[in-house]
Amino acid sequence: MVAEAGSAYRGRRGACCDCATGQRVSSISSAMSELSASASGTFLIGGDLPVHRLGFGTMRLVGDGAWGEPSDPDEARRVLRRAVELGVNLIDTADAYGPEIAERLIAEALHPYPAGLVIATKGGITRQGPAKTEYVGRAGYLIQCVEMSLRRLKLERIELYQLHRIDPRTPLEESLGALKQMQEQGKIRHIGLSEVTPEEIEEARKIVPIVTIQNRYSLADRRHENTLKWCEQQNIGFMPWYPIAGGKLLKPDQPAAKPLAEIAARYSISVAQLSIAWLLHRSPVMLPIPGTSKVEHLEQNIAAAALTIGPDEWDEIENATHS
Repeated sequence: MVAEAGSAYRGRRGACCDCATGQRVSSISSAMSELSASASGTFLIGGDLPVHRLGFGTMRLVGDGAWGEPSDPDEARRVLRRAVELGVNLIDTADAYGPEIAERLIAEALHPYPAGLVIATKGGITRQGPAKTEYVGRAGYLIQCVEMSLRRLKLERIELYQLHRIDPRTPLEESLGALKQMQEQGKIRHIGLSEVTPEEIEEARKIVPIVTIQNRYSLADRRHENTLKWCEQQNIGFMPWYPIAGGKLLKPDQPAAKPLAEIAARYSISVAQLSIAWLLHRSPVMLPIPGTSKVEHLEQNIAAAALTIGPDEWDEIENATHS
């Protein structure tokens, strides 16, 4: 049944959540002032690390192509502080963002860190320029990556450290063996992978426990559907990067653009907010990390955590994006 326009925001209890607000609000502005990322529910990474399911990704805080300083460093720091104010306790970053700049901004804006804030970072990619990368999984390099991230983030331990990409030139045993060594030394708590298949995850788990997967996934991009289903079976957190498909669904030439815009209009929200809500609805292990460099956009993204949509609309969304 279609909800009345403007009444779509309310407290939401996810499959893994025990922290729903129970509130109901009547507009996007009141949603942003009265609700928080906690409305998305809670997931236990590795079975012992609680995070709100709607997090924040930091790649957009730096220059285009993840290269160089942000155009407005002060606004970037305001975004980080506002994210925490709005209940975000999972911030995803990487040493390749900038490179090194996103991690530095996090420390500048948020250190000393509030209790319960999880900063997840990644290593294993080198950057030669805007959108230019190479994968490096050698043990010595990854150990250096961990040590330098600890220094930039001003941490004694990284709660979630992810291998940014598997390096095809380096045995997986070497790459993950280095991270396992860092884990045994108490410098990493949990380990995750990025852009992997179920088969690759299985191989990795023979070396070290894997608690999260970060693959590209969105309403418009389901290429990793099998990996998501595998994560659901194993109760492993799935962190979709590029979760709003870079505005692809907003372009008029996309077949799904018009029906999605119509559904969003019924709830007085944007298609981007609808896309985030769909991710949270899609799976209880989903941990979306939409990024932005603007406080206004951040607040709109967080408001999507409390969006409740009727089952008929979910069916419409599926039909529109699969047609």
